[in-house]
Amino acid sequence: MTDDGGGAGGAAKAARWEPGTQVLWRYRENAGDGFHICRPVTVVRDEDDLLAVWMAPGTECVKPVLEDGTPVHREPLATRYTKPRTTRRDHWFGTGVLKLARPDEPWSVWLFWEPGWRFKNWYVNLEEPRARWHGGVDSEDHFLDISVRPDGTWRWHDEDEFAQAQRAGLMSERKAAAVREAGHAAVDVIRAWGPPFGDDWPSWRPDPSWRIPALPHDWDRTPAHVSS
Repeated sequence: MTDDGGGAGGAAKAARWEPGTQVLWRYRENAGDGFHICRPVTVVRDEDDLLAVWMAPGTECVKPVLEDGTPVHREPLATRYTKPRTTRRDHWFGTGVLKLARPDEPWSVWLFWEPGWRFKNWYVNLEEPRARWHGGVDSEDHFLDISVRPDGTWRWHDEDEFAQAQRAGLMSERKAAAVREAGHAAVDVIRAWGPPFGDDWPSWRPDPSWRIPALPHDWDRTPAHVSS
């Protein structure tokens, strides 16, 4: 896993990762200060216009759970965002996920496959544009998502959670409007079959020599350029 290093300023933050570098993809708590999701990933491509990373099957991750250990998705929607939470280490089962993110875009696009590498779908995860640091990227999930089938048809996901997050005070009305606007912008890209949907990513395969990244004990550390 790459080190976050010292307070090296803007030039260090802009440094590119070589393919095969292991970094962290993290999400901050909504309306909180800490991190509640952390996924070790391997860099596929890191260029001015695109960051592509691979989360391998079996990767140890961090995910939020209720304080009593109940998985978040099993809690009734009315109390899902008000009951106390903690985090738990777990493993990503099933097939891996390829994540694609363009700088400053308020979403990332994830690719999923069925067993045997049969392409399943794209998933547009609406989120805060990612902040880079030496050890990875940080964002904040915006609840609302869009799935896209191979034939180009699409649909919204988690609109109920998006609405409940607003009722619970995790997102202001102004912020919610901006997220919805970002979603419509993503839909425009889908309808035009722009990048990455028109690209050849569904036929991509990971380098078989890549090892599954380890989850570090200090996965929730604050980057030096932020704390200094």
